[in-house]
Amino acid sequence: MTIRRISYIVKDQEPVILGSRQTIQEACKRMAERRVGAVLVTDENDRLCGIFTGRDAVRALARAKDSASTALAEVMTPDPVTIGPERTAIDALRVLSDCGFRHLPVVSGGKIVGIVSRGDFKGLELDRLGEETALWERIG
Repeated sequence: MTIRRISYIVKDQEPVILGSRQTIQEACKRMAERRVGAVLVTDENDRLCGIFTGRDAVRALARAKDSASTALAEVMTPDPVTIGPERTAIDALRVLSDCGFRHLPVVSGGKIVGIVSRGDFKGLELDRLGEETALWERIG
């Protein structure tokens, strides 16, 4: 079975990237336009400093944050777990599964390369994760 590298999965990707001072409203607008579930958030040096997802938007609105004036820095998930582009699809699936994430930023040498989510993976890759999980459950 061939396991794809993350670099292959994100090769033509243009992830939504916004600065930490941009607002919840801008992030949600861009997410809706691009039909994605997450925005990668950068600091003043264009380095990944957070991720803003639909879950973060719900939490912010539940706390009555004003979407037009609240900066992403106030409501994003800071310092997200990342994966390198040289890793494999199964590596990413393990992280997503083990950590309970829906989105995983792809970073190389401090530079944002893309983002993967469970929907980016094929049946064989998902099947392999299921087989590994079942094996660990039998061992444990």
